[in-house]
Amino acid sequence: MPEDTEAIAALLDAAYDPELVGPTAVSDALQRLGAADAAATALAERVGRAQRELSRLRRREHELTALFSSARELAELRDSDAVLARLVQRAREMMGVDLAYLSEFDPDTRELRVRETSGSVSASFQTLRVPPGRGLASVVVESRTAHWVADYTAYAADRHDAGIDDAVSAEGLVSLLGVPMLTSDDVLGVLFVANREKKSFSPDEVALLSAVADHASVILQTTQTLRDLQISEDASRRTLESLTAHLVERDRANTVHQELVQAVLAGGGFGPVAETLASALGRAVAILDAQENVIAAAGLPLAPGMLSLDEPVRDALAESRRHGHAITVAGHGVRAVSALTAGSRHFGALLLGDGDFELGAVDLRTIERAAQVGALLELQQEAASGADHRVRSELIADILDDVPERRSDVERRARRLGVDLAALDSLLLLSVAGDQQTPAGRAVMRQLDDRALVGEYRGFVVAAYAGGLGEIQPDRLRTQVASAIQDSVAVVVPPPAKGPLPAAFLSARRTARLLAALELTDLTAHVEDFLPYAAVLDTDAHGLSSFLRDTIGAVRQYDAERNADLIGTLRAFVRNNASPTRTARALNFHTNTILQRLDRLDHVLGESWRDDERMFRIGIAVRLDELRERLQGGQD
Repeated sequence: MPEDTEAIAALLDAAYDPELVGPTAVSDALQRLGAADAAATALAERVGRAQRELSRLRRREHELTALFSSARELAELRDSDAVLARLVQRAREMMGVDLAYLSEFDPDTRELRVRETSGSVSASFQTLRVPPGRGLASVVVESRTAHWVADYTAYAADRHDAGIDDAVSAEGLVSLLGVPMLTSDDVLGVLFVANREKKSFSPDEVALLSAVADHASVILQTTQTLRDLQISEDASRRTLESLTAHLVERDRANTVHQELVQAVLAGGGFGPVAETLASALGRAVAILDAQENVIAAAGLPLAPGMLSLDEPVRDALAESRRHGHAITVAGHGVRAVSALTAGSRHFGALLLGDGDFELGAVDLRTIERAAQVGALLELQQEAASGADHRVRSELIADILDDVPERRSDVERRARRLGVDLAALDSLLLLSVAGDQQTPAGRAVMRQLDDRALVGEYRGFVVAAYAGGLGEIQPDRLRTQVASAIQDSVAVVVPPPAKGPLPAAFLSARRTARLLAALELTDLTAHVEDFLPYAAVLDTDAHGLSSFLRDTIGAVRQYDAERNADLIGTLRAFVRNNASPTRTARALNFHTNTILQRLDRLDHVLGESWRDDERMFRIGIAVRLDELRERLQGGQD
């Protein structure tokens, strides 16, 4: 090859890639071509420009290749965090810097939080938060344009922040370039590159980093869109689930409503109500009466908490009574309660146990509807019971009036009720407040056989029954009736049947009136205990009180004023036939002591108190006062 041609080839090789030739290749080739100094300089400059342009084009090709790779990753976006991390790494490699990082902007707090880094060595920098108005990042956000600084320590003092300065110092950063990541309306964040020595960033570098930032904007925007779509999808799913559950509840409610209506029309009582709820709601159901006794149950077995109500269940039941709504309960084997009420009247409660699903709002309304049906059933039964009670009251009144002309009609009506009049040989009389007689009569009827007769007669509740039906415990009956009506009850028990019922009623009534005069209202009294007094005393309360006061009131006053027991001596004296010796023996005192006390009684009652007439009256008063004291002690 001629020497000139070799020189030209060397110049071309040097322009294409300086590494293909030696460092003096250009000057050697120009010398071989015989170029003058001025021409050689001009040619060398042109070769240098060609070298720089080819280097710029190669770098641009590398940058475009990296951007195209990022674009492909965006098109196949699966993991936004991984793509962002790769993008930050590429930015660092393309820009040839020490560190690159991406800070995400929070529109609520207006803070910038470092999300991804490449080349970072400081843990504090990787979690850096930039407050509003501080640092180079805030300038980029506010201006929505790129900004760079060759020496951050010389940057505007009012933009510095101690936390940012410490993080920058920990990384040893000197120069920084930040470009915004934008959408049409919002700033999503800032993409930064930084060096640990001074560096000025060219417009090409700013443009290149801006292109990378655009890709990062797409990733963040896509991530936000996907997040919004996921939130919307989750909300739609929850709405659909809620709607489905609501429709299921409505279907259950409609089914329960139809079955409850049928239960009321069929007159099946509380059993079908409990069974309907238990079947529809998949849980045990118990219906209690006002005394907390289980009157119907379904979905067995019942939880212990449904048989013995604890404090949380009672509190929920009280709230249900006040507001008329079903109330949920946490734990205790009972999940919901609803009171059976009508106006101010309370008939009992519905209790529901555990189930496979939580009770929703519609389920609770369904329970309330069932409770209303239960109250309606109770009112129906009460109305029917009231009619039956009136019929039985009229019949027992006719029996006790004992009008011979009506005897055949009485027997006919008794047969219609299934009552054998000949078997009725026992009687109970209950003294209760006038407005409580009807509910007390119902409570008594629930405790006795259907063949018994219970009714209201002459201000009392009277029960006539066959003694052969089984032993009746008057004290237990009184306790049950008192609990049912929430009031005091006095029960009078005539002696075993020795005559017609009208005579037994008259003796029981005299005893009841005597109890009222003595202000004894909550006890069980046997007629035999009061026969001597009921037969001879006026049972007017005022008259009886006056009689006791006039006969032994002075002794009572003496004991009260002196804290003595002179009444005890008087009682023993009466019981021992007015004998001082027997009285002393009964009280275990010396006879002289008794004589001294009798002298005091002479002073208190007057010397004539031992005369036959006064002694008779004082004896009755003492025994009646002692009986009242004993009965009052039994009440306590």
